[in-house]
Amino acid sequence: MELMTPLFAILCPAIAAPLILLSRKHPNVREGWTLVASIAMFSLVLSMAPTILKEGPIECIFFKTLFEGVYFGLKVDAFGLIFALTSSSLWILVSLYSIGYMRALKEHAQTRFFFFFCWAIFGAVGVALSANLLTFYVFFEILTVSTYPLVIHDQSPEAISAGHKYMAYLMTAGCFLLFGLMMTYYLTGTTDFTPGGIPALGSASRVTLIVLFFCFLLSFMKAAWMPFHSWLPSAMIAPTPVSALLHAVAVVKAGVFGIVRIVCYVYGVDLMHELGLGLVLACIAGFTMIVASFMAIAQDNLKRRLAYSTISQLSYIILGAALLTPSGITGAMLHIPFHGYMKITLFMCAGAIMVATGKKNISEMAGIGKQMPVTMLAFSITAIGMCGIPPACGFISKIYLCFGAWALQPPYGLIFLSIILTSSLLDVIYFFPVIYTAFFREPEGGGIGTGEVKIKEAPIFAVVPLAITAIVSMIFFIHPNTLFIFDLVKTAVASLGI
Repeated sequence: MELMTPLFAILCPAIAAPLILLSRKHPNVREGWTLVASIAMFSLVLSMAPTILKEGPIECIFFKTLFEGVYFGLKVDAFGLIFALTSSSLWILVSLYSIGYMRALKEHAQTRFFFFFCWAIFGAVGVALSANLLTFYVFFEILTVSTYPLVIHDQSPEAISAGHKYMAYLMTAGCFLLFGLMMTYYLTGTTDFTPGGIPALGSASRVTLIVLFFCFLLSFMKAAWMPFHSWLPSAMIAPTPVSALLHAVAVVKAGVFGIVRIVCYVYGVDLMHELGLGLVLACIAGFTMIVASFMAIAQDNLKRRLAYSTISQLSYIILGAALLTPSGITGAMLHIPFHGYMKITLFMCAGAIMVATGKKNISEMAGIGKQMPVTMLAFSITAIGMCGIPPACGFISKIYLCFGAWALQPPYGLIFLSIILTSSLLDVIYFFPVIYTAFFREPEGGGIGTGEVKIKEAPIFAVVPLAITAIVSMIFFIHPNTLFIFDLVKTAVASLGI
């Protein structure tokens, strides 16, 4: 029975999706299926953590292909479970938020929205639990296709254009991933994820391995590393729950998760060192961190500022893996759930502000902190955490990243430590003006909260989830092993043999 738990977990959203369609005339029933499925999935994923920590990975093979050593199946290891726990736990909260948001704005096509949301989570958790590159590829493409209708939900010309760009980038990336998995099989006879890397891969020529690595890197445009990032700000035309899905729960996390998989479970730290690929990847990540932060500073639209922040923050994860040090990889793995909880809070706050006030630009939000104190307090806590300042969990993952950089030989240690600190300072520069505007600037004529109509908090279904995610972000700071996260990270890093 335990061996089937991964299958049961990913089947939860797959079963809920058709039930949502059948319940389209009964909104309460429809959304009830979403909540039941999300709670069931999270419970199943969480139940695997003690087994993984005590006994090792759980493997579930569905069927073997015609190619020897290639099969379609799931293998739940410590690193995959971190991503699965992040996605499944946040699905519960973003589902609650979506109910409040979609109903408050009387959005059209709500059944379609919840239907494809289920398939997106199905793809994300499938990616997390994949045993090999083949299974990973299938779920990765399911995630891409299922999120397209969410991106174009508004069906406006701008939304359609953003959707076309989204698919152009990510379907192209899928072609590179398919080529990468075929080349890996040709070179090694396997596509399995192996802690410390696939041993047979090292026998290939240096040029082949470098070309293959960049092929894999292009496979993960979902990670929005520069210059392959412009699809992400464009996709902000989508409803805020979709933005939260893209930035915190599923899509971009699948991208950085894939890069860490390739670095640690296909190539391995030793081969990455030998080829000098860690330094190349670290330079790409460092460039993205700094440039995206500067671009965030220039944005007045709150969601676009958060989008560029995401591009920068994702590269912290890439940089941590590229450092190839135990502390750096620890920081990268921790930043996956920690960033997820903090960033989803920020996006839900942006959506709550839009629902309550109709405002999207930071310059229009003077005094909103007094009108929407719960929302803006949650925003402030997690924005501060994104800067690496207590009391939110961003401080912990960034400290590990700093230690990981400092462990490098001179001058690289000092260079990458400086990049991390500079990027964190830029985080302060683009987040703190939002907090200052909300709490310390007085609204001018026609501003928020003036006139006869006073602004109040968004509907409770929208406010409660963002309050919970902000609180959990602080709980992670106080007790990083909440949801077994820290123990899973330690187990995953230890398995790499570094």
